[in-house]
Amino acid sequence: MSADEEQPEPDAHVGTEGEGAAAELFGTWDVTNIEFNDPSTERYISVTPVAHTMGRHAGKQFQKSEVSIVERLINRLMQTEENTGKKQQTMKIVRNAFDIVHERTEENPVQVLVRAVENAAPREETVRLKYGGISVPKAVDVAPQRRVDQSLKFIAEGAHGASFKTATDAEEALAQQLIGAADYDVQTYAINQKEEKERVAAAAR
Repeated sequence: MSADEEQPEPDAHVGTEGEGAAAELFGTWDVTNIEFNDPSTERYISVTPVAHTMGRHAGKQFQKSEVSIVERLINRLMQTEENTGKKQQTMKIVRNAFDIVHERTEENPVQVLVRAVENAAPREETVRLKYGGISVPKAVDVAPQRRVDQSLKFIAEGAHGASFKTATDAEEALAQQLIGAADYDVQTYAINQKEEKERVAAAAR
C-alpha cells in the first residue's frame, strides 16, 4: 500500500470506485457501494470518505455539491448559535450517531443517510407573486440542488430541536432523524416538513 493510500490528504476526494484498498469514512464505513433511488438528486449527493475538506470549496460558486454529503450534514448541524465553529465536536456527534444507526438497522449508515436525504427532499414549494399589489402564492418545482439543501436543513433542524434542552443526546436525536427519514416515517420532523411544503404547494397550484 502506498503512502498516499495509508494517509489520504484531508482535502482529497477519493472516488466511489476506489483503487486498491479504498479509504473508509471515519475509518469504518465503506462508501463504494452506495445505492441511489432518486436520479434527480444523485449528481448532487457526493459520497466520499472525506469528512473535513477545510473549506476547499468555499470560494467556488455552486461547488457545495462536490462536498461529501456527510460533511454537508456536519456543516448544517453547526449552523446554530450554540454550535457555530465546533466542527470536531459535531464530527464526533455524527460518528456516534452513525454507530447507533448501524446498531439499530444493521445497514451502512452512509446508505441510510443518502436514503434519508432523498426521502426528505421536497419536490414542490411555493413562491409569492405580486399581481397589482396582491400577493398570490404559486406552486413551483424545486431544483435538485435546492432539494438536497432543504433535506439537510430539515434533518439538522429535527436533530437540534429534539436534543436542545432535553434529556435526549445529540447523537441519539440525529440517529432517530436519519432512521425515521430513511424509513419515510411521517412522524419524523424532516419528513413532516417535506410533506407540509408539498401540501401547501399542492393547494397553490
